[in-house]
Amino acid sequence: MRHFGHIAPEVRQRLFHQEPCEFTTDSPARLLSAALGATLYSPATRPRLADDIVKQAGNGVVSMVLCLEDSIDDADVVHGEENLVRQFADLAGRQGVGLPLLFIRVRVPEQIPDLARRLGPAVRLLSGFVMPKFTEERGIPFLEALTTAGTESGRRLFAMPVLESPELLYQESRVEALEGIFRAVDKYRDRVLALRLGVTDFCSSYGLRRAPDMTAYDVQIVASVIADVVNMLGRADGTGFTVTGPVWEYFRVPERMFKPMLRHSPFLEGQAVELRERLIEHAMDGLLREVSLDQANGLLGKTCIHPSHVLPVHALSVVSHEEFSDAADILRPERGGGGVLRSAYTNKMNEVKPHRAWAERTMLRAEVFGVANEDVGFVELLAAGIPG
Repeated sequence: MRHFGHIAPEVRQRLFHQEPCEFTTDSPARLLSAALGATLYSPATRPRLADDIVKQAGNGVVSMVLCLEDSIDDADVVHGEENLVRQFADLAGRQGVGLPLLFIRVRVPEQIPDLARRLGPAVRLLSGFVMPKFTEERGIPFLEALTTAGTESGRRLFAMPVLESPELLYQESRVEALEGIFRAVDKYRDRVLALRLGVTDFCSSYGLRRAPDMTAYDVQIVASVIADVVNMLGRADGTGFTVTGPVWEYFRVPERMFKPMLRHSPFLEGQAVELRERLIEHAMDGLLREVSLDQANGLLGKTCIHPSHVLPVHALSVVSHEEFSDAADILRPERGGGGVLRSAYTNKMNEVKPHRAWAERTMLRAEVFGVANEDVGFVELLAAGIPG
C-alpha cells in the first residue's frame, strides 16, 4: 500500500517531487506509525464490512479501526465480534485485493486473545488492537493480553492505546497519570505503534462539545491536555511515541456563525473555487485548520469517523518542496558540526542543531506521504485525490 496510491501514476508524477513510498503490514514500526495517516473508524457491526474495507482502501484509506467499543451499543458486542470473524474470513478469501492496516478496538483485555484465536488464519490480516481509556493500571492487562495473542498467533500485533481518561484531564492527577502511562508503554515499547487522543471523552467530563468552526485547540482545557501529552509522551529524544490527532466530528454544517477559515487565494490560483465552497459546506475548513494545528503541536495522523475526512488529512500531510529543501540542507553530512544557513528559498534561517529533530521527522513524513513538486500545494493534492 502507499498514500495516494489510488490515483493514476501519471498524476502522481505531476504532483510529487518524491512519491510516497510503498509499505506493508510487515514494514518497520517506525515507518508504519508515521504512515497511519487518517485512521478511519467503522462500527464492527456493519453487515457489509468487508466490502466497505475494500472500497475505502480503493479510495486511499491506509488504516482502519473496526470498533467494538463506543460506536456500538452494549447489547451488540457479541454480534459485533461474530461479524468481525465472518468479515475477516470473507476478506481472507479474496485474491489480489489491497487492504489497509486493520485494527480492532476492544472493550476489555480478554477480547484480544479470544478474537485472535477466533479469526483463525485470517488473523494474518490484522495489524493490532486499539485499547480504550488507557492508564497504567487499566492498560497493563491489555498489553499483556496483546503479548499472549501475538505469541499464540505468530503475528506481530501492535497496540494503539487511547488516552481519554478523566485522570489525564484533571490537573491534580494529570502528571501522575502520564508518568504511569509512560511506564506502561515504555515497557512494551516494541508493541506500541502510536498513542491516540480521545478528545471527545475529555470534553464529556465537562459537558463540552466544540463547534464546527472551532478546533480542539480553541477549547483551552483540551489544548492543555494535548500539550502535556506531547510534552511527556511525544518527545523527539528517542523516548517519545507517535501521538495522533483527535477526531473531527463534523461532515456537514447547515449554519455557520464565523467566517470560513479557508483563504480564497490558494483556490483561485488552482482554479478550484468550487472545491473551496464544497469544503466549507462540509465543515472541512475547520478540519484543515485543526490538522495544521495538530502538526504544529507535534501530532501526526488523525482519528476520522467519515471517509470525506481522509483526503484532506493526507493532503496536508504531504511535505512541501520548501520543507523538504530545508530538511535536506539541515541533514547534510557536512553540517554535523552545526551552524546557521540561509534557506534555499531565502526566506528563513535554518539553524542546524536546533532544527535537526524537526528535519528528521520531516524526512520520515516525506518518505510515507511524499514531497510535493515546487508548484503544487494542498489544493492540487485535494483536487487530484477526489474520486471521479
